[in-house]
Amino acid sequence: MTLKSLLLVGGALLTGTAASAGGYQVTLAGQKNNGMGGVGVGLSLDQAAMFYNPGALAMVKDRGVQVGVNATLARSAFVAQGGNQQRELRNSVVTPFNLYAGFGPAEGKFRAGIAVYTPFGSKLQYAEGWEGRTALTDIDLKSIFVQPTVSYAITDQISVGAGLVVLAYGAVNLQRDVPLPDSYGHIELDGKAETKLGFNAGIFFKPSDKVSFGINYRSKIDAQVKDGDVTFTGIPASFATRFEATKFGATLPLIATTSIGVGIMPTDKLTIGIDGNFAQWSKYETLRFDFDKQINGQTFSESKRNYKDALTIRVGGQYKLTDGLTVRAGGAYDETPVRDGYVTPETPDNDRFSGTIGASYSFGKFGVDLSAQYVSIQKRTETQQQLVNNGTTDRIAGTYKTNIVIPGIGLNYAF
Repeated sequence: MTLKSLLLVGGALLTGTAASAGGYQVTLAGQKNNGMGGVGVGLSLDQAAMFYNPGALAMVKDRGVQVGVNATLARSAFVAQGGNQQRELRNSVVTPFNLYAGFGPAEGKFRAGIAVYTPFGSKLQYAEGWEGRTALTDIDLKSIFVQPTVSYAITDQISVGAGLVVLAYGAVNLQRDVPLPDSYGHIELDGKAETKLGFNAGIFFKPSDKVSFGINYRSKIDAQVKDGDVTFTGIPASFATRFEATKFGATLPLIATTSIGVGIMPTDKLTIGIDGNFAQWSKYETLRFDFDKQINGQTFSESKRNYKDALTIRVGGQYKLTDGLTVRAGGAYDETPVRDGYVTPETPDNDRFSGTIGASYSFGKFGVDLSAQYVSIQKRTETQQQLVNNGTTDRIAGTYKTNIVIPGIGLNYAF
């Protein structure tokens, strides 16, 4: 066993099959937005503006409470270089959720609220005995973010807002097999992230009833695990002295993102949104692990990531068919931050295309929001020569392919 192989598992603290963004971002923060390709920076649709652009919250007409949940149903497969057997991941379902509550005077310029959402979360379970079993077998990642938010309309056309982003809860469980001379053992890493703080701020400008603009910035947060548990099983007594570590620590970046958005309202019934998101992935250069005791004679190691900054383009719209029924559709292109030769089993990422549909039905102060997405992560082949050239032979050569279906439902109440 090498420490570099162990690092591949640790990378999953922030990675996995993300639902709708490159790398390990997940942007399923609002059910209406989900049905419109994920747009929202240049719009003031509802309380989910706290996530997409806090500056737009003051322009949301209704105060209200809303809750939503999604189910990410991923189908992933891997074929090793030189092989012909397709390894499919075991079926798993992840359920990111969101909760928003917005308050303020009915005719006032001030709005405040609280947002709870899950921007990082995944579960991957590779096939039993797959070729990369010594790099990764299982990931289970959970996180909950809380964001108290304030927003103020400076004029009838311009509003600003900001939120304190709190990584309130994070937990990760990572597993892989350990190669031994005539068998395999198993290692499990289990840890919880410390509470960390960041911010989310935005400006919203609506010069007329026909057009609106927004800009949003989400700061970087360093997620840190200290005193995570390291557990070995299936290790013969004769090898026990080589696997003494019981605790681990790691720090990884939740990268900063700058977004701009445009809203176009040709008629009272039609709304169109266009967003561009720039993610500063280049901050993620290496992954370092520290252990309390030695593993094969070492107490720390580093593994190359060398991510690149990436751009996402989103387009979507909604049309109000009746007083109660609104329908939506959209799509997005997400550029992967993972360079050739740096693909890892916990992030089998590539450029991805997604299509979305959605609908809402309101009756009085209550409403129901439905959304559905299809995400196609393009086939990604990594060769052994690429790994050798980059010095990343701690991972496995082969071809990955993933498709994801994401249904979602939300309930809202306006007051």
